[in-house]
Amino acid sequence: MNAPLKHTADATTVEEGLAIQQAQAVLDSESATAVAMRDTLLTPRFYTTDFDELDAVDVTPVRKDWDELLAEMRADPNKGHFRKTADWDHVDWDGMEPELKKEFIDFLISSCTAEFSGCVLYKEMKRRGKNADICELFSYMSRDEARHAGFINDALREAGVAVNLGFLTKAKKYTYFRPKFIYYATYLSEKIGYARYITIFRHLEAHPEHRFHPIFKWFKEWCNDEFRHGEAFALLMKTDPRLTSGVNIWWIKFFLTAVFATMWVRDHQRPAFHRALGVDTTWYGQEVFRKTSEISKQVFPITLDIEHPRWRPNLDRLERASRRIDAARKAGGIGGFLGRMAGSAQAAAAFLGLLTIPAVTHRVPAETRLQPAY
Repeated sequence: MNAPLKHTADATTVEEGLAIQQAQAVLDSESATAVAMRDTLLTPRFYTTDFDELDAVDVTPVRKDWDELLAEMRADPNKGHFRKTADWDHVDWDGMEPELKKEFIDFLISSCTAEFSGCVLYKEMKRRGKNADICELFSYMSRDEARHAGFINDALREAGVAVNLGFLTKAKKYTYFRPKFIYYATYLSEKIGYARYITIFRHLEAHPEHRFHPIFKWFKEWCNDEFRHGEAFALLMKTDPRLTSGVNIWWIKFFLTAVFATMWVRDHQRPAFHRALGVDTTWYGQEVFRKTSEISKQVFPITLDIEHPRWRPNLDRLERASRRIDAARKAGGIGGFLGRMAGSAQAAAAFLGLLTIPAVTHRVPAETRLQPAY
């Protein structure tokens, strides 16, 4: 008889990966799960959508690229990769600088929650769908995301905390998005994830003295999964030209602005984390935006003008407003309520300032598929 699976890295389906996670849940931490349960503008959300509309997608217009991408995913190049090996250095959690430890654990919990959010959405599409093309795609993507979330949880357990992913599935609030909004948001999430991870990976290749945790060694293969997932959503958008034209260009601009702004604010609230990496947070943000913008030209007819004179000042105003809202929330009472209202008004004005910067237009190439190039 074959031995049961012991690690999410070896799981060939999302169901196997989640069963392994559930078996490990006895080790999970209530405090980490509580952090993952938070619902704010900066925390990862769980999504649901119109699965019947998604199931009706006809991939005929992109068949050649679709079949090539699915063949890559079917080959499963990262099977077995997301596990601790001899390259996993010992981590002195007790000796880690307290502020860095706090921010890094927050980073890991947020990343784990975001990966698992994708897993839950993709698994549900696989479960509900009847369209063989769509179901096969989402079976592979949910498999990958389950592995990523499981690997991050392995890292968190070393610190004495981990997220009970099974509990999140049942208890976390779900946000409904129409399929086209899922396309925009998730495409950007996957591609910006690639840009973030590869930028850190390349930086630490050149400066290994700043690699304060071994998980960064796994970022190259990790971000290649993210890249492939983004390619899938690019092809889904290419099945219907209306998704990237007309009034939908305004929606694309909104999601580009929201995703970039959220990243900027979240990263600037982790100064010790970026300082330990030896990365200037402002440089890092702009570099990730540049990479993501260049990649997104494959399907979006616009990019954001991240060199516009109003771009950085409004991002900084948004970050200050977020800090004010957080401080007011902690203060509580009438003063806290008024502080939250004032901070929210400041954030809305800053976001509107970003949204009204004219976009940069370009012609979308006929060929959609890209390969990781950074």
